[in-house]
Amino acid sequence: MPYLTIKNSENVITVEFFGTPILRDVLAENGFAVISPCGGKGVCGKCAVDVNGEITPPDDREVELETRLSCRTRLLGDAFVELKRGKYVFDKSDEAKGYEKKSDWSGLGAAIDIGTTTVVLKLFDGDGKLLGESFALNPQSSISADVIGRIDAALRGKGEALRGKIVECIDDLATRLCVSVDRSKNDINRVIITGNTAMMYFLTNRNPESISVYPFEADELFGAWLDEKTYLTPCMNAYVGGDITCAVLSSGMCEGDKTVLLCDIGTNGEMALWKNGSLITTSAAAGPAFEGGQISCGCQNIRGAVNRVRVENGMPIAETVGNEAAIGINGTGLIDAVASFLELGYIDKTGYAEKTLILTANGNDIELTQDDIRALQLAKAAIRAGIETLLESTDTKINDIDEFLIAGSFGSNLSIPSAVRIGLIPKGLEDKAKSIGNAALKGAADILFDSANIKKAEYIAKNSKHIQLGGSEQFYNRFISAIDFE
Repeated sequence: MPYLTIKNSENVITVEFFGTPILRDVLAENGFAVISPCGGKGVCGKCAVDVNGEITPPDDREVELETRLSCRTRLLGDAFVELKRGKYVFDKSDEAKGYEKKSDWSGLGAAIDIGTTTVVLKLFDGDGKLLGESFALNPQSSISADVIGRIDAALRGKGEALRGKIVECIDDLATRLCVSVDRSKNDINRVIITGNTAMMYFLTNRNPESISVYPFEADELFGAWLDEKTYLTPCMNAYVGGDITCAVLSSGMCEGDKTVLLCDIGTNGEMALWKNGSLITTSAAAGPAFEGGQISCGCQNIRGAVNRVRVENGMPIAETVGNEAAIGINGTGLIDAVASFLELGYIDKTGYAEKTLILTANGNDIELTQDDIRALQLAKAAIRAGIETLLESTDTKINDIDEFLIAGSFGSNLSIPSAVRIGLIPKGLEDKAKSIGNAALKGAADILFDSANIKKAEYIAKNSKHIQLGGSEQFYNRFISAIDFE
């Protein structure tokens, strides 16, 4: 039986494997996160490792990068691999964000958003100045790519492994960011952490059984101090987390008499409606298509990803991140592409593609399959049905809505006309739409600098009302109706 010896920081373990598997798969099976934004297609180069032993020779891409990639290296026998630290992005901005400190901490402060896919940390000094921002892929993805899979893993005894991965990730982000601004991690004296409810369960290694079965009533909604300097923001429901509480807080949507709809589009689409002094929420599982998952050429927002498509002179024109040769397509590019192909008549109302769908950018082609279109249809139908069910349940018409806020990084890059064209967003909301970016992280920063916002966040979470979509015939009917394109 062949063995793979894995070295990660100071730890060394040896594992058995069968056949001639891809190195990345063996690492993931044994709980080692490998950053791979391109989804294992071998194009981003971020799953680089130091590996030797009985392995396949390097291919052309690895020769070009002068490194071995775990997604392209196949194990043939005994081997040794040393994992390299992931690559992070730093924004050493000196821009003052206008935070007026009304809290009692000194030194540095951090606001953290733990998402299913990414973890983002912002570092501030005591004067409210943003010192920098760093992010990494959530290393829990080595255990499972989605929330349901991670909940299942926790129930099978991997809760401590999930907790350890996210704690190590946060520690690494904080350390690297502090070093980049010539400060020490020990100078961080206040930390505000937000995220969806499941991520809070994993962070605290709490048994997630209550959020795994119907009626999905969380036995812990947080809104408490983890330790003397770390506060976990309050969640509203099992699947409407502290990130949405923070987004509602930072948007100020509950402070006026306007009817406001907020939507965070992702693997789990979360919606909140402020109407007549009440906050009503719901959520719908959309799957990973908006993040490039389950898409044959899908990838995250990396260089070479098709992120914009438009029709020009009867042809689809694709643009890529960094203006590089196309290597795949991200979520916003996928929505643009399908909207463009609908306009050109290459896709009919039911989603059937009458010809091969090819996009060309900077000399390279990518192809969308019929299965890719179907995956997008299911994802957009879930979000659309969630919005419509929320509005119908509260007797709210499109014309009643004064503002439509789109939260999250995905929403920041979303083409509203394309989203309306494919039926992701109901018609009539396009002129009311406004992107508010990572409002969850902004809300965490609001709490960081003003302790009074803790009570505001807790009040928002406690007084929200939730509409359960699971088992709802109303939602099911809306979902079926929303599968076709507009």
